Amino acid sequence: MGLKIGIVGAGGMARYHITGFRSAGAEVVALADTSREARERAAAAYSVSETYADLDEMLAKRKDLDAVSILTPNKFHAPLAVTALRAGKHVFCEKPPALDAGEAESMAAEAAKAGLILEFDFNNRARPEAMALFEYVRSGEVGRINSAQATWARRSGVPGYGGWFTNKAISGGGPVMDLLHMLDLALFFMGYPEPEYVLARTFSDFIGDAAFKGPWGIPDVVDGVTDVEAACHGLVTFKGGQVLTLRSSWAEMIEREVVSMSFQGSKAGGLIERLFERDGLDDTSVDRCELYAVEHGVQVNRRILTVKDESMGRLGSARNFVQAVEGREAALNTPDQAIKLMRVVDAIYASAARGKAIELS
Repeated sequence: MGLKIGIVGAGGMARYHITGFRSAGAEVVALADTSREARERAAAAYSVSETYADLDEMLAKRKDLDAVSILTPNKFHAPLAVTALRAGKHVFCEKPPALDAGEAESMAAEAAKAGLILEFDFNNRARPEAMALFEYVRSGEVGRINSAQATWARRSGVPGYGGWFTNKAISGGGPVMDLLHMLDLALFFMGYPEPEYVLARTFSDFIGDAAFKGPWGIPDVVDGVTDVEAACHGLVTFKGGQVLTLRSSWAEMIEREVVSMSFQGSKAGGLIERLFERDGLDDTSVDRCELYAVEHGVQVNRRILTVKDESMGRLGSARNFVQAVEGREAALNTPDQAIKLMRVVDAIYASAARGKAIELS
């Protein structure tokens, strides 16, 4: 029999985790959520036989679990992961890793002490085009990546007003936290170098304007809190001399949603861009993946063709977790990378708040 996995959180991402785990041969045997209606609805939809009110109850009743998958609001990622790791369970956690670098460090310390896998759902690393383009980096054909650009910008993408997404105490922030996939992808392609300085500015224009709400049907919460940024632009420099620019927004005056990561290396450059069938929705029409090089003395653009993946790597990311726990594959990401990512995010917010560059020691 395969790994036995318990799910914590009955939200929309559960279908990707459950389907991905099962495709790798794992068993999803339990689902926990504080909402009885939500957990029973999800359990019925995904054929999970047992439901529980919370992680503690699930761990007490299902001591045979090998791993726990966490799909809750951001505030609960760290405490739930630490609880699961202390109970001897491997952990797969949705992004962002935690509210800040300190919490990410506590999660990493518990995993290291217990000798367990702690992996995060940076699913864009598992997208077919990202994996194909990264082979050029791995092979040395790109050389040293000197600069990169991470963009996830939306014109109308606020995920509801007054809910947990817009409440900084629960989410940790707005689009910088929610859309940090391209930042992670750029850092991953660069080899996760040591950051030196971060300079950033956040903007709150349109964050309370109903015309900029996203199309996902997330309900507004009357008298809820909306205290996060609408957009952020930033610059990260690294101790090795590299540089990265960041553009992240839920509500900003742009032509359409832009999701891309590009880089310039000493031998070649590259681009991954997600294009949309219908503006603002998750239906993917074409994913653009290109390598820019010089061959035989002439400039060449290589178009890299891969299979279409409507899950944006989510299924592959979940499969990788199972395979990493079983020793069949290396984990697609590490706790150390999660700490570095959150240190950059912390510095982005600190720079925006203080109005100056932040030096990372």
